[in-house]
Amino acid sequence: MTIVTATGPCDAPGVVDVVTLGESMVTFLPSRPGRLADVPSFDRGIGGAESNVACALAAVGHPVRWVSRVGADGFGDHLVETVGSYGVDVTRVRRDAERPTGVYFRTAGDRATDAHEVAYYRAGSAASAMSVDTVGLDAVRAGRVLHLTGITAALSAGCLDLLRALTAPAPGRPLVSFDVNHRPLLWADGSSPQVLLELARGADLVFVGEDEAAEVWGLDGVDAVRSAFPDPEVLVVKQGALGATVFDRGRVLHVPAPRVDVVAAVGAGDAFAAGFLSATLRGLPLRDRLRHGHLMAAAALTVPGDLAVPPARAHADRLAALDDGAWGRLRLGPGWTHPEDRADEEVRTP
Repeated sequence: MTIVTATGPCDAPGVVDVVTLGESMVTFLPSRPGRLADVPSFDRGIGGAESNVACALAAVGHPVRWVSRVGADGFGDHLVETVGSYGVDVTRVRRDAERPTGVYFRTAGDRATDAHEVAYYRAGSAASAMSVDTVGLDAVRAGRVLHLTGITAALSAGCLDLLRALTAPAPGRPLVSFDVNHRPLLWADGSSPQVLLELARGADLVFVGEDEAAEVWGLDGVDAVRSAFPDPEVLVVKQGALGATVFDRGRVLHVPAPRVDVVAAVGAGDAFAAGFLSATLRGLPLRDRLRHGHLMAAAALTVPGDLAVPPARAHADRLAALDDGAWGRLRLGPGWTHPEDRADEEVRTP
């Protein structure tokens, strides 16, 4: 995969490894399991697919910029300060005095189950006012990679027009990475299959879940997904605990995921994208790109919130370099990324 820049060499002023664009919200995590109606208190965090990717990439040493809009309110302050604390460039996050920062509440259960509840309060948010006219496109395109998701396209007509502009063919555009990230609650008009397919076909690198592709387009299996997405140079189909399959031009490679003692199944997809992008920027082989994606996802799966301390680069490189037998014996549990816990026996094996 060739990574180009929109404005010149990678050390040009303002050019970073990755630019992400999208809404981040203040998220309220329940203090105990149960229905939202029964949970007595919540802990405050942040959540946003694109900012999650930005924070994970910055935490492993990449220069990253997050572009968005937040309200001129305390929640907006919290978002900008928290994302910035990871080392992410937040100078292009605009404050909106007329629209609020989005917030949401969720239950503690796995979001894949029927018992999981999410209550969004994001309609009319500051981020929904992102558009070609309100976002500085030069700053968005000034990266080796531009990472987008289908969530942004669902926020407003202006946001959709913005994503169409950023995924349209253009001379010298950065490599465009697109995570489908289908959120059914945001697509009340039923347009998600057509819109998400259109945007994905305009990208260079696409991430999509096998189950997600079945839900949105009725596709059965990784080969059917590739047939539906022939245009992206690289297509990564995430297959949950089974691993992931990458299509890179004529190559097809499946890499199993390590076993993980899951604490909460939130943020794993964003972390996987960050790990894969990081390894791609470093020019690592396809197998190691997928393994770094799995390792970053494992870090997210072993904490309760969306953001986790990722493994240090050297630690992740050692694990990614394991032979197939040792990789297959990996079992990662809570705390596995903590520096004080690293030793010769870095993970539990059966």
